[in-house]
Amino acid sequence: MALATSPSGLQSSVNALTYERISELRDAFDAHPTARLMQNAVTQNDVDDISLDRAVVTQTDHTFSHVLDDWSVTNQQRSGRCWMFAGLNLLRPAVMREMNLKNFEFSQNYTLFWDKLERANYFLELMIATADRDRDDRTVAWLLDRPLDDGGQWNMFVNLIRKHGVVPKSVMPETKSSSNTRRMNSILITKLRKGAGDLRKAVSGGETPESVKEIKEEVISSVHRILSIHLGAPPLRFDWQWNDKDRQFHRDGAMTPLEFADKYVKQPLDEYVCLVHDPRPTSPVGRTFTVEHLGNVVGGGIVKYLNVDIELMKEVARKTILDGNPVWMGCDVAKMMRRDQGIWDAKLYDYDNVYDSDLSMCKSDRLMFHETLMTHAMLFTGVDVGDSQGSQKARRWRVENSWGEDNGRKGFYVMNDSWFDEYMFEIAAHPQYLPESLREAWNQEPIVLPAWDPMGSLAK
Repeated sequence: MALATSPSGLQSSVNALTYERISELRDAFDAHPTARLMQNAVTQNDVDDISLDRAVVTQTDHTFSHVLDDWSVTNQQRSGRCWMFAGLNLLRPAVMREMNLKNFEFSQNYTLFWDKLERANYFLELMIATADRDRDDRTVAWLLDRPLDDGGQWNMFVNLIRKHGVVPKSVMPETKSSSNTRRMNSILITKLRKGAGDLRKAVSGGETPESVKEIKEEVISSVHRILSIHLGAPPLRFDWQWNDKDRQFHRDGAMTPLEFADKYVKQPLDEYVCLVHDPRPTSPVGRTFTVEHLGNVVGGGIVKYLNVDIELMKEVARKTILDGNPVWMGCDVAKMMRRDQGIWDAKLYDYDNVYDSDLSMCKSDRLMFHETLMTHAMLFTGVDVGDSQGSQKARRWRVENSWGEDNGRKGFYVMNDSWFDEYMFEIAAHPQYLPESLREAWNQEPIVLPAWDPMGSLAK
């Protein structure tokens, strides 16, 4: 039976897989020296268990020359709030020292509420701004596809703290929906897409700016109500008092979230810069970048990156830790990861030998061909520096994750330096650790990357 030919030629039978070719493939599989053995093994076991390099596991030590943490990890549960957890976790060591507490958590539900509401407003403003474009325009289609994700970026975290402050977890604890955001998100997205349609029709129909704003405000009102039902109402003021680890009583009295942040957030968040390692040929080192339409607070700071060499990123992270401060970071978390043992290593799994196939790609190609992107934010809380030859380079990194204590070593992971090279993409750091030339480069107008660029993926 002849196949119809499309303009692209893909429906032509000329280059189709023939029965003869399929037979050759089967014969080659049967004749392969290890394929049958691997088939027997993998059909009965997880391929990660088969391909796990035992030498990497036994040579990976969970001890470090410099460790900051003596606290327990947090748990984002079934939500995409890693960037938010990592940001709040960065702030809490100073709070624990100030309050003389063994452990402390900020309310991640509080920041979630404000991020959702602010991001809804941000999305609706983008719908108004792009209402003159066709609905199938790539940017408009991208925005409609991803109107309200859980993910976020460092600058988006800073926007929330600057505008809304922070509160202790006891003041606005977790709810069912903050710990499992899927259903709430789906309802919010439905409302936002409906609002997007109404706004586009109003603009194209020539309605006044006042009428358009009225439509937007109705959507925002509904979003606020939905969030309040799912997450609870964020406090305007709260009474704060506590017993420290020496059983001493302390009382601050009534405070607003901004007053609490002003008193207990010690880090100069507005001064921090985001460093990325983007080795693509189109991304020169020493240049700043932003991602179009990536943000959460209208009128807030933009998402901005400075592209640096991976060795400089390591040096900045190492110096920050040695000075006693954790480091917020973003990476491609699931690659070459052993969750139960809490290990990342670039050669952790030997898939090439399991399949007798070269699966290797350089970091630049992985970015360009959609094989890697930032998927998770965490915190560096330790580093192992030095070896028997006296080198001061980092050998491995201690990572505080936000997946609870039932993985890794009570929720802490070890990242071998080889993995840092391949799958680390971003850190937030104080500019004091940068050379003068890069501190000056930070002030450049950023190159604008398209909304779908992988450098914006952590927000998705």
